[in-house]
Amino acid sequence: MQGLTNTQGISNPKNTPKELLKKRLLTIKEAADYLGRSVWSIRELVWAGSLPIVRVGKRIHLDIHDLDRWIEQHKTRYTY
Repeated sequence: MQGLTNTQGISNPKNTPKELLKKRLLTIKEAADYLGRSVWSIRELVWAGSLPIVRVGKRIHLDIHDLDRWIEQHKTRYTY
């Protein structure tokens, strides 16, 4: 990727396009968008213990790695 490093090969986040900078912790709304589900379905998955949360004070965040793991665990193949 051109333009992401300076001449010394050191990464410069100021020059990195915003879409390439991913957040690791997502809000429930962002997690719902990421998984293509509703906010309430994400809340239900959290309440059921299917998705672990990161609690920061009263705020609830979801780790994007846990969301990716949840996707992998729920993949199936269609069979006749």
